[in-house]
Amino acid sequence: MADYSLPQDSYFLGFDSSTQSLKATVLDSNLNIVTTELIQYDTALPHYNTKDGVYRDPSVDGRIVSPTLMWIEALDLVLDKLSKSNLNFEKIAAVSGSGQQHGSVYWKNGSSSILSSLDPKKPLVHQFNDAFSVKESPVWMDSSTTAQCKELENAVGGALELSKLTGSRAYERFTGPQIKKIFETHPEVYNNTERISLVSSFMASLLIGGYASIDETDGAGMNLMDIKKRAWSEIVLEATAPGLAEKLGKLAPAHAVAGLIAPYFAERYKFNKNCLVIQWSGDNPNSLAGLTLSTPGDLGLSLGTSDTVFGITDDPHPGLEGHVFPNPVDIKGYMVMLCYKNGSLTREDIRNRHARGCWEDFSGNLTHTPVLNDGKMGFYYKEHEILPPLPVGYHWYVLENLTGDTLEGVTVREEQQEFGRSAEVCTRKWLWFRYVDGILHNSS
Repeated sequence: MADYSLPQDSYFLGFDSSTQSLKATVLDSNLNIVTTELIQYDTALPHYNTKDGVYRDPSVDGRIVSPTLMWIEALDLVLDKLSKSNLNFEKIAAVSGSGQQHGSVYWKNGSSSILSSLDPKKPLVHQFNDAFSVKESPVWMDSSTTAQCKELENAVGGALELSKLTGSRAYERFTGPQIKKIFETHPEVYNNTERISLVSSFMASLLIGGYASIDETDGAGMNLMDIKKRAWSEIVLEATAPGLAEKLGKLAPAHAVAGLIAPYFAERYKFNKNCLVIQWSGDNPNSLAGLTLSTPGDLGLSLGTSDTVFGITDDPHPGLEGHVFPNPVDIKGYMVMLCYKNGSLTREDIRNRHARGCWEDFSGNLTHTPVLNDGKMGFYYKEHEILPPLPVGYHWYVLENLTGDTLEGVTVREEQQEFGRSAEVCTRKWLWFRYVDGILHNSS
């Protein structure tokens, strides 16, 4: 029987497979950083021709995907960089990671044999060329499945009923509507798929050399799981596509052991053969776990490619806004979350146009801007927004007679031209965060 005891000089390897990059961080047993490496998809893997880690399909409104092989090649590169840093892989006792939520991977019939027979003399990317029935993975930025969302909501009695069941009303980026779209538009592709993974379970599958389970927390971001039973919902599965349960596999707790490191990595990089691979989960649930939020009412804020606000509760009340997921580290608790698509990429666009691409100038503009920005406010939607659900577009307003104490006597005037400051995008974002704090507390 394998020895799972942890030597005091053990290392722990964590990955973050995000929209724009793959990062690897090694910690020692005292949680000190040993080393870290980063692969930016656009710059390190330019042959995939992505921008911000994705393809935006000009022929299909709202379709945004990422090349699945790019994620695999990024894993090759980051492990090679760790190897060149003279990291002692044999000291790594456990590996886990986080993946961008909702993104999905479609394994072609017969691909399990590829996973289980990897050649350690070859890079991973060269061994998976024919492993996927869908070459480009739908990601969380996609908004092309509105019709499928309505169909799923209708199948269970409406948006609120779906939210009560799965933790969220149907969202275009969620994996269930994406699967339904593939089945309806390309049934032959769906039929040639033996397994569907989330980004998190996909990366874990590579590491164990077999199909890793979708975890219960990330699985709640699919519109397919009964959040109270922590099991696939038969009624939603049937409304999505035939035979879906078999393609999804069994669910697992977010903190469970997925398996041992595959022989490929033990031979190629000299990992200890008893190194554990812990279930990967979504980036937002892992942020909640990393911040050690433990008291209902505590809130975490993540400003990334998307912006999210999240907290925990013991008594969730799913509604038409926001999401409820099982807590990744508390089997009886839940996390509540709000997500905004227009995050860092939108802020960077404003920075580039009005602050010479320099964050110091951007911050300087904010510092020298009066509180409330003289009533000037901008709404910037570079992508279709999730909350509130709005199309692409930029909008500018002036709130006249605004003192900050009351809205009494305030009038609103729409502007046709941009103000040319950095402040309005931040003012708008923080006003929204104050507003949705109330939504989160209502959800809990």
